[in-house]
Formats: sequence, structure tokens, C-alpha cells
Amino acid sequence: MNTIKQLHRLAQEAINHRDYVKGHRYCVEIIQQNPQHGDSYFLLAMINVELGQINKAIQLIQKALEYSASIEYYAHLCKCYALQGNMSQALASISHVTIDQVSDPLTLDTLGVALSRVGAHQKALAFFEKAMSLNPNNAAFFYNYGVSSKFAGLFTQARQAFETAIRLKPDHYQAHFALSDLGKVSQDDNHIERLEKLLAISSEPDGVLHLGHALAKEYEALGQHQKAFAMLQKSKSTKLSSIDYQFSQDVELFAKSRLLIENTNNTIHGCDANAPIFVMGMPRSGTTLVERILSNHSHVDSCGELQDFGIAVKELTRTSSVKVLDVETLSASKHIDMRALGQRYMQKTAAIRGTAPRFVDKLPFNFFYIGLIKQALPNAKIILLQRNPMDTCIGNFRQLFTINSPYYAYAFDLLTIGRFYAEFYRLGQYWQTQHSNNVLFLNYEQLVQEPEQQIRQLLQFCELDWQEQCLHVETNQAPVSTASKVQVRDPINTSSIGRWRKYGAATSALQQFFDEQNIPY
Repeated sequence: MNTIKQLHRLAQEAINHRDYVKGHRYCVEIIQQNPQHGDSYFLLAMINVELGQINKAIQLIQKALEYSASIEYYAHLCKCYALQGNMSQALASISHVTIDQVSDPLTLDTLGVALSRVGAHQKALAFFEKAMSLNPNNAAFFYNYGVSSKFAGLFTQARQAFETAIRLKPDHYQAHFALSDLGKVSQDDNHIERLEKLLAISSEPDGVLHLGHALAKEYEALGQHQKAFAMLQKSKSTKLSSIDYQFSQDVELFAKSRLLIENTNNTIHGCDANAPIFVMGMPRSGTTLVERILSNHSHVDSCGELQDFGIAVKELTRTSSVKVLDVETLSASKHIDMRALGQRYMQKTAAIRGTAPRFVDKLPFNFFYIGLIKQALPNAKIILLQRNPMDTCIGNFRQLFTINSPYYAYAFDLLTIGRFYAEFYRLGQYWQTQHSNNVLFLNYEQLVQEPEQQIRQLLQFCELDWQEQCLHVETNQAPVSTASKVQVRDPINTSSIGRWRKYGAATSALQQFFDEQNIPY
């Protein structure tokens, strides 16, 4: 019979070789011999993280912490909560750790990644800097440092970090894309030759996707839009063929969302809080711009794309499915206490809100929850962005979203994006017929063409007084953790209107689809 020490070593080796079946068995054997062996629970948690079972991983790390207050355990607990989008719990977990306590570079990097995921980019930078100083040859540390630098608006610093990551690991495809995404590409200063050579020898779908998007960015910068579109089409189709995605799943979500109307059987009034301002809409429709406008007001804090409302729904429904947002959970939500839902959301966001009386939650896909938000938080404001469908769809097609998120799987094919937009369009039309006094439908084109008039109406809707600085988003110094991290640091402008026309005949099938759907563009 193996000793606990031998089993522990075997478990670590098995997990390092991704043999999770053996690793799990060894950990269970240890726990049978010693139920208080904290690291076995932690190793089981790491197995569950790799398998996508984040809730189970959190429970196991909490069990491990009962027997050992390990900094590494707290780091991974913070990371797990960050993966869920549970910002308040992530920050609570990291409160047990100070940077001076941590000397292991990997743990420092884990903490930095977790902080970056919850939008605490300035805090994350310090952890990455210490990790890099302890191990200056790890490309991942420099890449992660660059990502947080970019979100914090430190673009020169980000560029240097990505170049260092590429020098240390020439095929670091995420760093290649991140560097191209920073812009400032010209005929005399670009990375096209390097990217084309690397793409020619790449076969892994995620690598092809990143490199394809990087090349498309640089082709576009040189005015080669047809070439950019072809590159996107090729690289995205490679990724799409590697995943299991059915558009019918999204159709079911939209259908279920339309049924989340006022529940006349619920006699309990929702939570009275009036602090939240929800900004939502299709990705790439201007939600970040609206957030920057509002958060430049002295009475409004920016909280970024919060997952907290969806997580609160998931917790109260107690559905067993892995996804936070799915048909099963939306179906079960009609039975939960709406006041409890509103209160749970406010509790979850308490740790990340500032001192201002109002805050913005700008998760685009919160539009699936409009019916629940109206019941749970009847005094909250909801702003639904609407943008030209062609520009919206091209914007989604051009964007490299979180690649393994189930919620962005629609974005690998342009016509599928159009079908998704059509569902969103019909959902918006449905809510317009409800004449809700706490829902504002805001047109992106009107906003950028008539900024002062539209912003005055926006602030009035949100019951905020007029402040001149709301016109000048370029003065907003808050970090940006979205796809718009570079653009929104410019003044409000109309440069993105009609961008879709640059792609010419490549958009003809999408135009025909919208014509058939009677959706004006």
C-alpha cells in the first residue's frame, strides 16, 4: 500500500500529465487514509477547474482551506470566483493575501489574472510586475501584464510587454493578436510578414483564430478590407468546425426571455434600490460608450460588465445545469422571490461599487433578463442600445470575443450573427410594446451625431443633473475591460457609422437576409 506521501506525488504527476482519472483516484485514496489532507482537496479542485466544474472546484478549495490557510489556495479560489464573474467573492478571497506574502511567481500571476478578470487592473499590475521580476523568462507573465496595461490605458507599456512575450515565445498567438489590436499599423510599420509566416505553420484552431484576427486588423489598417474579410472568414470557420454549436439553442433563449413578463402571481414587491443603471444591447452596439458617458458623471460609478445578476438568478433557481444562462434556469426563474433576487444582486455588487449613489452594469447580454430586472429592481434604469444592423453584425464578426465562452459561439459566422441580431431586434420590439417607463431605447447613430441632445435626454431618464463632462468621454480615466478599450478613449465621433460598406460584396448575403426579415439598415 502506497504511503500518503507517495500517493500525493503520484497525484501531482498524473494531473501534470492531464491524466485526471488517475489523479482523482490517488486523491481519493489519500482522503480515505487522512480526511484532513488539505492538498488532496485542492488537487481535486484543480481537476474540476480543468473540467469546467467551477462550482465544485470552489467547494473543494474551501474544504482545503479548512485544513490549511494556504496563499496558493486563496489565489485559486479568487481565480475561480473570477471565472464565474463573481467579483465580490473574488475580491473577498484576495483580501486574505497581501503581495508581500507571496514569493511564488505562478501564484502571483494567478492572483494578477484573477484581479484583471474582475476589472482591478491597477492592482493586478503590481502582482504581474513581481512575478516578472522573479521569473523574467516566462512569456505568459509578460502577456498577462500587457493585457492589464492595455485595459488600464497604458498602451506603450502594453506594446512593450507583448513584444517581450513574443521574443520569449515566438508562437505566442495571443500576444500577436493583442499587439495588432493596439493599432498604429502603417505601410512602413506592421507585423504582416511575421504573422503570415506563423499562420502558414499553425493548425490549432485557437491559434489560427488569433493569428487570423491579427492579420485582419493589420490588413484593415492598410485599407485591404476584402483581404481582411476573407482572412476572418477562413480563421473563424476553422474554429467553428471545432465546437458543438447549434443556433437553435440561442433561439430558445430568446423565446424564453420574451416570456419573462410581469409575474402577476408574485405579490411580493421587488427590491426598492434605485442605484443600478443597466446598459445592454448587442455587443459592439455602443454599450461601452454609454457607460463612459454616464460614469463621467460625478454621481455615477463604472462597474463594467457584471455577471452578478445572472449569477443571482442561478443561485436562487438552484438549477443543476453548468451554464449560468440557459433555458432551464430562465424557466425556473419565474418561481423565485423577486425581492430576494434584487437584494441578492445588490449584496453581490456591494463590494465593487464605489461611493457614488448610482452605478452602471453594462453586461450586453443582460437583455435576456429584462423581465426579471424589471420585477426584482423596479426602480433601476434599463438602457437598451440599438445600432444599424449591418454595422452591428460586421462589428461582431470583426471582434475576437472570449473564444471558449458559450455565449459568443454565434459570432463565428456572419449570417449566423445576422440571425442572432434578428432575434435581438424582435426582443427589442417586444419590449417597446410594453411601454415601460424605466426602459430607454437609445439609438447609437443618433447618440454620436447629436451627442449633447441625446446625452441630456439620457441623463434626464436616469434622473441625473446635467454635467458638461459627460460630453467628453475622452477625459474618463477609468479602466476599460471590453473590446472597446482603445476606441472609447477618443472623443465621441461618427467614424464607425457605415463601416460595413467597406466590405463590399462580402456583405450581400447578410443584406439579403435583413431584407427578407424586413429589418431596416
